[in-house]
Amino acid sequence: MGTPLPRLASVLLLAAALAAPAFATDLRGIRLWAGPDSTRVVLDLSGAVRHNVVVLQNPDRVVIDVDAARLARRGHKTPSGAGPVRRIRVGHQGKGTMRIVLDLAHAVRAKSFLTPPNDRYGYRLVVDLVNPGSGATPALAAAPIRAEHTPADGRDLIIAVDAGHGGDDPGAIGKNGTREKDVVLAIARELARRINAEPGMRAVLTRGGDYFVTLRDRMQRARAQKADLFVSVHADSIRDRRVDGSSVYILSPRGASDEAARWLAERENASDLIGGVSLDDKDDVLASVLLDLSQSAALSASEAAAEQVLRSLNQVGEVRKRQVQQARFVVLKSPDIPSMLVETAYISNPAEERRLRGQSHQSRLAAAIHQGVRDYFYANPPAGTRIAQLALAGAPHAALAASTGDSGT
Repeated sequence: MGTPLPRLASVLLLAAALAAPAFATDLRGIRLWAGPDSTRVVLDLSGAVRHNVVVLQNPDRVVIDVDAARLARRGHKTPSGAGPVRRIRVGHQGKGTMRIVLDLAHAVRAKSFLTPPNDRYGYRLVVDLVNPGSGATPALAAAPIRAEHTPADGRDLIIAVDAGHGGDDPGAIGKNGTREKDVVLAIARELARRINAEPGMRAVLTRGGDYFVTLRDRMQRARAQKADLFVSVHADSIRDRRVDGSSVYILSPRGASDEAARWLAERENASDLIGGVSLDDKDDVLASVLLDLSQSAALSASEAAAEQVLRSLNQVGEVRKRQVQQARFVVLKSPDIPSMLVETAYISNPAEERRLRGQSHQSRLAAAIHQGVRDYFYANPPAGTRIAQLALAGAPHAALAASTGDSGT
């Protein structure tokens, strides 16, 4: 007996649906940022996807296959090449698979992950391309314009200056479109310039351009350089646009406890502490004691340095929180480097957003942070540093200000 016509029609329709590409997700755009050690490619998507990434050679390229996806509109332009990426090609394979090919100038290592929507973006497929020879913690970016100082015994203090956000992470965005990542990079560069003009100090930047660096990598880059202080520069945002002023944060005790547990669990893979003591060959009790001593010293120094910076910022403008605040920010979790996070202003406040865009105000903020850092180290000079020698010789702060070419304002 033959199949009834209505049932046959249903079967044919189902077969046709299964055979046709099931486009469930739109590719809305592709973004690309190249840094000195890695390059990030971001696919903006309308929904979650399954994907596969393959690295190929002869010629070098990365192939990204995204299931059940298509371009959101015809004529979509892919970004120009940057870093190792010479060209980006987009096409469709069978069964609804979209293929993105990154043609490369040289071989890379690739890793990918899918991120859920946030308050700025929808779903994003992120592909990070790591240049050959780059370790897990690449070198910090060179800071601008280092002054030539008279040679002297004793080492320079190393200040790691961290410009928050970057690349596909713009940070907070002001009402008039000012992006936090751009403002804080300008302030960080000016702060590094001032530090480098200071006898006995040297600055290194965690990022020197508009590219993304993970939070833990920022911290690890500072540790790799044996930094004496870590300063992360940000511009805060809040729903109430009337709120303004600066604030300074250090790591909270809870954040320190979390990090101590992490280090103790992974100490066989941990680098030496700055004091030269390794945890990997210590029993649990001794490792815990050593880590606690290191953290306690770092937190105490963090608070003292942060208080000096906060006092200096109070001379520039309104200070939102007159006491040093505590938080569990990842970038502050180094167990052996005094660290602080400076919220220079509220970019959500229209007046502060306008000031943050100006080079003169950026310079004043950088000068205030620099002054606070300098005051802290002259009050607490580490042994064996040129600052310790200058402090012992009674070098006045006025003379130091003259050496930077301004009065710190």
